[in-house]
Amino acid sequence: MKLTDLNRLGGIGANSTYVQIGSFNILIDAGLNPKELGYQAMPDFAPIEDVEMDLIILTHCHLDHLGSLPVASAHNPEAPVITSVPNIELAPRMLRNSINVMKRQREEHGISDYPLFLHRDVVELSKRLVAQRYERGEIYTKGDDKIEVILHSSGHVAGAASVEIIHAGRRIVFSGDVLFENQRTLPGAKLPTGDIDTLILETTRGAKARAEGVSRKSEVDRLIEQIDTILQRGGSCLIPVFALGRMQELFKIIYEARNSNRIPKTPIYAAGLGMDICNYFHKIHERTKLIDFSFKMMEKLNVRALDPNMRPGRDLPRKGIYIVSSGMMVQHTPSYKVAASLLPHADNGLCFVGYCDGDTPGGKLLAEKDTGSFFFETLDYLAPIRASIDRFDLSGHADRDELSNYAIQSQARSIVLTHGDPDARAWFEETLNERMPNSTVLDPEPLVEYTV
Repeated sequence: MKLTDLNRLGGIGANSTYVQIGSFNILIDAGLNPKELGYQAMPDFAPIEDVEMDLIILTHCHLDHLGSLPVASAHNPEAPVITSVPNIELAPRMLRNSINVMKRQREEHGISDYPLFLHRDVVELSKRLVAQRYERGEIYTKGDDKIEVILHSSGHVAGAASVEIIHAGRRIVFSGDVLFENQRTLPGAKLPTGDIDTLILETTRGAKARAEGVSRKSEVDRLIEQIDTILQRGGSCLIPVFALGRMQELFKIIYEARNSNRIPKTPIYAAGLGMDICNYFHKIHERTKLIDFSFKMMEKLNVRALDPNMRPGRDLPRKGIYIVSSGMMVQHTPSYKVAASLLPHADNGLCFVGYCDGDTPGGKLLAEKDTGSFFFETLDYLAPIRASIDRFDLSGHADRDELSNYAIQSQARSIVLTHGDPDARAWFEETLNERMPNSTVLDPEPLVEYTV
């Protein structure tokens, strides 16, 4: 097998991997780097410019894996795009939202190349999406050559899959993004086991070990206790969330906590793309039962719209729980605006429940929460920090010990590290080299072809 990482900057960003397996040319994912703009945000497709793909495989619908897919597919119109059943509906919706974001960025930053694709490109991509059920292998042929592709639920988010490819007796597994623990809306990963020849392994959380005694359940319990504390003191609680997966899980957590009287029945306000994604989750639940989420719960929660008259520094008169996107409190999003209203008032609280890049407003606020003030740049507002600010580990990624143990039990001949910052990959490389002395561990350089 030959492998090239097309993520031009490495780390976590525009995830895309080109592999040659036998006579097959296969592209795994085609994402966008959320920290970059223009063509720099895309994978570097130069190494495959003259290559005709036989298959494109989408692991899940977060934009760092999905965001360039219309471009890659347009250059390979004969290649089917294989993905899980939920992604058939989720992918077009996420891409349409991405177009709208790029149009706004074109005006803000003067990027004439934006949007990188149009709605008609999403329509064309939708025609090439091929649904494949979990654990059900499909055979693809090319002349006398053939491969089998099997998708396995990877737990990370609705529709997420690890990819197993069997060719000439060799099993090659792309882990995708993995979460082994159950979420409120989704069961944990069921990755392939047994004799694996090559494992391409995500390393997102390699830089830091999970604190002893901390689990997803204990963090959910701690979050519920903090929400109750904020509400009991008469404040509002802001929970910035990712639109796909995290918002829906938070609704379920709040719903169950209210039913068990762990938090009072206070109003719930929500806004952002995640509200529309709730509709898709309900449809997927009804059709496949792969997600535990329904409108009945939303109706009982009586979720309300945001007050359109929010002003920076002026506390929101409607007290309650605000579950709004984006999870990193990115500028121009509902969570950014709500935070500017709540932050100066001591009764309120902010609860971050996922990853926040240090360069985003959410990441900066977490780093500066003890400095006394925070500047909301696009609102031109310097806010005194009086509300409580807490962080809870509800990551959608498995911790490093879980992933390394999975790699070790696989006894893979070769392990290729991906989807992680340099310090995260370094931990995996050192640990796996020590514990798997008979295996080859590779941390590939971007755009370099490797024979594995």
